[in-house]
Amino acid sequence: MKKKIAVIIGHPDSKSYCNTLAQAYVQGAQSQGAAVRIIDLSQINFNPNLQYGYRQRTELEEDLLAAQETIRWADHLVFAYPTWWGTMPAILKGFIDRVFLPGFSFRSKPGSLLTEKLLTGKTARLIVTMDSPLWYYRFFLKRAGHHIMKRGILQFCGVNPVRITEIGMVKTSSVQKLENWIRRIQELGMKEA
Repeated sequence: MKKKIAVIIGHPDSKSYCNTLAQAYVQGAQSQGAAVRIIDLSQINFNPNLQYGYRQRTELEEDLLAAQETIRWADHLVFAYPTWWGTMPAILKGFIDRVFLPGFSFRSKPGSLLTEKLLTGKTARLIVTMDSPLWYYRFFLKRAGHHIMKRGILQFCGVNPVRITEIGMVKTSSVQKLENWIRRIQELGMKEA
């Protein structure tokens, strides 16, 4: 049975290095027979603002309904995005706010602070780029954005394990180093297919 992979590209620029890395992952996974669906946040239309929080329902746009269906379908979720200001870009945070809703990704237990995890059985890979040195992100920022995505969002909803691939100092990397990362991400896609 072939693996079903949803690749979520969380960069608002379709010509970004994150997009290139995501496409390399897709090529690697498909070369090994995986079924892959792509959700490219630079190409879909939605309001990233959860205007009323959970007090009042905000109807989902067609692209977000399709994204939920893709996430339900997938065994493995891959998020490719940059680290900006220590965490994910606003477009990705808005996507999560609008898509990972109660009843879809988790359900509150009546009379309890505990929740039921509705995405159990899925795994994830985060492919995260940054311009900061990795040592700075690890030791000074304590990997804040990684903890939010891994523990605060995905594991909260039952996705486990969540593995992280960090690619640091993109802005100052040589073309050869960037191309090496593209090859490594393609190989990662082959391995995880």
